[in-house]
Amino acid sequence: MSYLWPQLLWLMLAVPALPLLYLWLLHRRRGRALRYSSLEVVRAAGDQRMWRRHVPPALLLVACGLLLFAAARPSMMVTLPWSRTTVVLAIDVSLSMRVSDVRPTRMAAAQEAAKRFLRELPRNIDVALVTFAGNAQVVQRATSDRAALVDAIDGIQMQYGTAIGDAIVLSVAELFPDDGIDLSEITFGPGQKPRHRTVKEKPQAKPVTPVKPGSYQSAAIILLSDGRRTTGFDTLEGAKMAADRGVRVDVIGLGVVEGAVSGADGLPIYMRLDEPTLQEVARMTGGEYHHADTAEALRTVYENLGARRQTQARDTELAPMLALVAAVLVLAAASLSFAWFGRHA
Repeated sequence: MSYLWPQLLWLMLAVPALPLLYLWLLHRRRGRALRYSSLEVVRAAGDQRMWRRHVPPALLLVACGLLLFAAARPSMMVTLPWSRTTVVLAIDVSLSMRVSDVRPTRMAAAQEAAKRFLRELPRNIDVALVTFAGNAQVVQRATSDRAALVDAIDGIQMQYGTAIGDAIVLSVAELFPDDGIDLSEITFGPGQKPRHRTVKEKPQAKPVTPVKPGSYQSAAIILLSDGRRTTGFDTLEGAKMAADRGVRVDVIGLGVVEGAVSGADGLPIYMRLDEPTLQEVARMTGGEYHHADTAEALRTVYENLGARRQTQARDTELAPMLALVAAVLVLAAASLSFAWFGRHA
């Protein structure tokens, strides 16, 4: 637990003094009652349940203690419902995704895992789909229409090349359309096939004041790749664009790290997954890196990512909650006092 105003913690020294003050007032009141009360008053007092007289003051004492503690503005990590509203799925569609070391093929396993992820993700979270090979393209703008997303996933076409950096840049551009990232040649329309532009050079975006990596609470990117960048924008430069805006990038490395695997035609293909770079992308953006070498492992990774999207541990200030509890205790004390004694305690 941390405190925004720790210098006010000294106010907690007053907490032990409050019960002592209450006991002193009781003693003083008892002395006056012995001097001035009649026999009827004493009998009436004896008929009342004495413990009731102490409940309202006890509630008030607890409320005062909570308010004094809240003055220091404590905060702690609390698991809360996920507040992000958009997830960008960036999927590698290079020709290496056709190999079958991940059954039935890497591409089929990735498609099935992505569709399962969509089924389990809350409906109030929009999802966009970005694919990348020799270039990157937005094949589905952010939407809550799961059927449209499934159709887009099923319609994926594999191509040559692996432009991982392009995929990150285009994902960031999808999340921040007003930041001046060059997407002028991408157009969408009903019944029209979108035209796409590869991000070959560093985009001339408007100046951005860097924030804490992973601190942007309205979106995230999940990037899946089975290889290394062969063309396009530098991968780590793209990761920096996401990190500067606080966008978390969770990365999934699919297939073997290095070695020969069987292609769709049975011929061996030499593969090399650039894990160090993908791990650095996750580290720079405050995300996580996961390696999946089987279809089941890939499904598990997506399931875990989906579960984490629904709840998130965040550093939360407790002062408003403490003040609310204190207010409830004060109202309870007043209500009990009126109900039991017809007056304030």
